[in-house]
Amino acid sequence: MQPGQPGDHGSGPIIAWLSVPDGEVDRTDCALAAAAQDFGHLVHSRPAAVVRPASLADVSAAITFATEHGLPVSARGAGHSPFGQEQAEGGIVLDVRSLPPIREVDGTEAIVDAGARWREVLDLTLPLGLTPPVLTDYLELTVGGTLVVGGIGGAAPHHGTQTDNVTELEVVTGTGEVRTCRPGDDLFDAVRGGLGLCGVITRVKLRLVPAPPTARRWKLYYRSLPAFLADQRTVVRDGRFDYVEGQLILDEGDWTHMLEAVTYSTASLDDLRFDRMEVEDTTYFDFLNRMEEGEAALRAEGSWFHPHPWLNVFLPDEVAGGVVAETLAKTRREDLGGSGLVMLYPVRASALHTPLLRVPDGTLVWLFSLLRTGKPADPMENARLTELNLQLYRQAKALGGTVYPSNALPMSPADWAEQFGPAWESLEQARRQYDPHRIFGAGQGLR
Repeated sequence: MQPGQPGDHGSGPIIAWLSVPDGEVDRTDCALAAAAQDFGHLVHSRPAAVVRPASLADVSAAITFATEHGLPVSARGAGHSPFGQEQAEGGIVLDVRSLPPIREVDGTEAIVDAGARWREVLDLTLPLGLTPPVLTDYLELTVGGTLVVGGIGGAAPHHGTQTDNVTELEVVTGTGEVRTCRPGDDLFDAVRGGLGLCGVITRVKLRLVPAPPTARRWKLYYRSLPAFLADQRTVVRDGRFDYVEGQLILDEGDWTHMLEAVTYSTASLDDLRFDRMEVEDTTYFDFLNRMEEGEAALRAEGSWFHPHPWLNVFLPDEVAGGVVAETLAKTRREDLGGSGLVMLYPVRASALHTPLLRVPDGTLVWLFSLLRTGKPADPMENARLTELNLQLYRQAKALGGTVYPSNALPMSPADWAEQFGPAWESLEQARRQYDPHRIFGAGQGLR
C-alpha cells in the first residue's frame, strides 16, 4: 500500500468515499506530507485527505462527511502555526486559500474571504485611502488564521486586536450549517479567538479607518530595563504614538532594549530616557510590510525553514519587570537560536474586547514573546527549547498570566480551561451546539 492511498492511517477506506461538489479532494502523498508541516516544524500529524474547496458547498460537504464518520477536521490558511494547530491526524485538512476570492469595500468596511492574506487586504483598501486599524507584524498571514487566535500588533493599545475590529463573520459550523453572525450572536463571540473550535470561518467583514500616507518610525535604545519599561508605560498610557512595540536584543552577552515607536503625524520624545535613537520616514505600506526584506534573507540562508518553538505570554503589569529580568538573566543565545528574538510591549486592557482573548487583570498587560529558532536535525534540542517554553508558561500562569494562543506549547484540556477562565463554560456550551461531534480542535488537543 502506498502512502496517501486509500487505507492509509486506518481512515483511508472511509476517506475514499469523500467527494465535494466543486473543489478537489487530494489524497496524494505530496499533499498529505505538506499538510503535516507548518511553520513550527515540530508536529507532523498527517491527514487522510486535503480538501481544496471551491465553494461553501464544498466546505459544508467535507464537514458533514467528517461528522458522519467521526473524522477530525482542521482549517489551514498560511500554515504559520507553530505546533500543529492546523493539522488533523487521520482526518481532513481544509485549505481555505482555495476558496473563491471575495474582495469588496463597502463604505468603511471590507468584505474578504478568510483565505485572503492581510497584504491582499491592503492591496484592496489602500488605493481607497483606507486600512484595517490593526495589522500583525507579518502580512502574509491569512485573515481567518489570525481571527481564531486574536490578531495582535503594535496598534493594539489604540484599537484592540483584529478580532475587535470585525463586524460580521460567515462560518460553516461542525454540523455543516452555513451561518452569518454579528456582534451580539453567541457564535460571533465563540469564533473570534475561539481556536476554530466551533466552525470554519469563510468570509469576514472588517472595519476600516483612514490610512495615513506616511509613517515616522523611531527605534529608541535603552541600556536600562527599568527605564525601557517606564517609557513604554508612559507612551502607551498617553497614546502619543500610533504604534508601539519593543524588542530585547542580545549582543555578545549583553541585553539592549529597543522601543519601536511610530507616528503618522507628530509626537514628542522630550520626556523619554533612551540612550540613543534611529529615525526613519517611510510610506505607510512600506512600514507595514517591513518584514518582507527580513523574510527574504531568512529564506535565503535557510532558517525560515527551521523549527520555531515560539512562545507568547501575557503578563500582569506588576510582575512584568521581574519576570522579564529573570528570564533575560538565564537566556543565552543558544536558547533563542541564530535568528530568534524577544519581544515585549504593553497594551491597555481597556482596548481589548474579545471575550475569548484572555488577558491578566489590570489596566496594562504585557505581551512577552520568545520567538526561538530551533535546529532541523536535532529533536532533543527542539524538545529542550519547548521545555523552556513550558517553564516560562508555568511561571507566568502562577503569577496571573495567560497565553496569546499561538505557541509551541503542549497544553492539556485542563490548561485550556484555566486559560479561558470564566469564559470556558460558554465556549464549551457553544461547542456542544455548533460542533456536537467535536470534529474540531485536534491540533489544540481539545477534540
